[in-house]
Formats: sequence, structure tokens, C-alpha cells
Amino acid sequence: MANLIALAVATAILVAIPGPNVALIVANSIRHGFRAGATTALGVTFGNAIQLLLVVLGMAAVIQFAADALSWIRWAGVAYLVYLGIRTWNEPADDLGLIRAAPAVFWRAVLIAAINPKTLLFIAAFLPQFVVVDGGPAGQPATVAAVFLAVLLAGDVVWAASAGSARRLLGRYSAARNRITGGFLVAAGIGLALARR
Repeated sequence: MANLIALAVATAILVAIPGPNVALIVANSIRHGFRAGATTALGVTFGNAIQLLLVVLGMAAVIQFAADALSWIRWAGVAYLVYLGIRTWNEPADDLGLIRAAPAVFWRAVLIAAINPKTLLFIAAFLPQFVVVDGGPAGQPATVAAVFLAVLLAGDVVWAASAGSARRLLGRYSAARNRITGGFLVAAGIGLALARR
């Protein structure tokens, strides 16, 4: 059980350090509200679960191959995020009451999270440290994975809620809101571009 507590604390610290996934969550929360931010957080968790599944299944060779093969997809993701950021930055001010959640936020988040080679290799190096061979159910890979994903999702939803609150404050400043959202999208693209194996 001590391994799960240590895992939860380490994962909470990890979630508190913003990266490309958090930048995407914050951008969607500011632009479309908490519901879109929470949906993005769920998408990020699903994308990380795909990577985690590779790790839990012990596919070290696949992980190495995927990290190499996904490089070009990562650059496409970088270009897309930067494009979205610039487009949002330049959009005219609009009424928040008229903005509806973007329907693709979940799948966009899954894609961004799943193609990040840094996260893939981090999970491969990080999670096995918390697996205890003779530790009973608390040490099993599935339990470790479930705790990791639950803390990750909870932390990302906190990011979405915080950004959603900022959205209300920015309601009167549409131009600033567009620039902040655009800035976070570009930052997510830059973060993904800087992700190294």
C-alpha cells in the first residue's frame, strides 16, 4: 500500500508541473468552459492510458519503435496546435455566452497525449518502480496503472476547473481571452515540439 501512496504523491507532483497536455486543457477551458476542459482532461487520460497499456503489456521494443515512428506525427501535432493558437489569437472578440464546446476536444486531446514520446518513455521508466512482485493486489501492474490514471485525471480536472474560473474573469476582456487561449495553444505546440525521448 505504501507504493500506491508514493505513486499518488509522485503523480500529483507530476500533474502540477504544466506541459503540453495541461496547456491544451487550460486553453480549452478558457475558450469553451469547464466542460470542454474536463473533456480534454478525459481525452488526455485516455491518450496516456494507450501509452500505459503498452508499458503494462511489457512491449519495450514496441515503445522504442513507437517513439521513433511517432516523431513525424508529433511534428504534425505541433503544427496543428500552433495553427490553432495563431488562429485563436487573431480571432475577433466574441461573446462567451454564444461559444459552444468544440466537438473534437476529446479526440484532439487523445491524439496530443498519445503522440508525446516524452510521456511514453516517462511512463515506461516511472511506473515499473511502483510495481511490487509479491505485494498482493496493491503491487499489481493494473492497480498501479489505475492509481496513476486516476490521480492524473483528478489533477487535470483541477487544471480545467481553475482555467474555467479564469474564463469567467476574462468574460469582459474577449480580446485578452483570445490571446491567452492562443498563447496556451502555441505553448502546447512548443511543449510537444520540445518533448525529447
